[in-house]
Amino acid sequence: MHGWEQRLSKRDTNRTTLPFEWGFEFLNHGFVPGNKPEESLLRFNDSALNESDRFFSPSPLHDFRLDGNLLSFPSAVESPYPVNNTATCRFFPSTSRKHAVLVLPQWNANERSHVGLCRLFNRLGIPALRLTLPYHEQRNPSGPRADFLVSPNVGRTIQAIQQAVQDARRAADWLQLQGFETLGIMGSSVGSCISYLTFVHEERFQVGVFNHVSSFFGDVVWNGISTQHVRRGLEPYVSQQELRYFWSIISPNSFVRKMQKMSVRKSLFISARYDLTFPPDLAQLLFEEHERWKIPYDVAHPPCGHYTSALAPFKYLDGYLIGNYFRKHLTQTP
Repeated sequence: MHGWEQRLSKRDTNRTTLPFEWGFEFLNHGFVPGNKPEESLLRFNDSALNESDRFFSPSPLHDFRLDGNLLSFPSAVESPYPVNNTATCRFFPSTSRKHAVLVLPQWNANERSHVGLCRLFNRLGIPALRLTLPYHEQRNPSGPRADFLVSPNVGRTIQAIQQAVQDARRAADWLQLQGFETLGIMGSSVGSCISYLTFVHEERFQVGVFNHVSSFFGDVVWNGISTQHVRRGLEPYVSQQELRYFWSIISPNSFVRKMQKMSVRKSLFISARYDLTFPPDLAQLLFEEHERWKIPYDVAHPPCGHYTSALAPFKYLDGYLIGNYFRKHLTQTP
């Protein structure tokens, strides 16, 4: 299975190692760096972690535009790339007017990614709203890969994930304006990370399914086979341990304890047994953190890897795990 994963990971021949940059200009909230960039990033993360509710909260918005099944709205975070600053979603309506799921695809997803899953939700009677991540599809100023979402530019990567979380919360605003009372959220790969950060900071989501999970953003980039080109750009300048701290504000493990303050909600973590992109040992750190804070969760370990989960027969198992969890815990919510 590991050999299969390695072969599938090498199908992408257009990976490019972008230059390393600290990217302080992408950090928001009036951050002013000092003379030592490493100390400045640690100080930024300490401040952002202490005020994460503000860091991940979008300003109120009512300027939503629905054209057919295509929803668009201004992104709450303004990046230097105008094309990236309009968030877009595709709406998949269904019979329920009470429940809906927000779907966040994987890194480098195209317009077809997760459409099948949204249609599965529809067959279960659940409407779905699929969010286009920052720097993806029509939001991509560089193309063809969405390299600006995760790159050796430390600050831009932080801002991109912050932007994705705030976009997801604005998407929840729209769903609530449509009258949906109970919301779920699911994401895959980096979409799993973003959806978890959103879940922690947005109590309107009562059910979350996180497909391919991990714990520390920097460790995944450092160790995963899909991000070795990003690591090559980082490695001459930062260590793995430093990167864990520099990207702690966008790491799920930084926020598990916040779940204690919220009402009981349902969450499913899916960690593929042979995943070389989001390695299981890193996912285990997330599980252990939940256990440390006595926060309940459900977990599934399908017998595949990251890439093979998109292939038959594993994609059917993955779809069943995701769809059945929402069927049981979202549609039956009072």
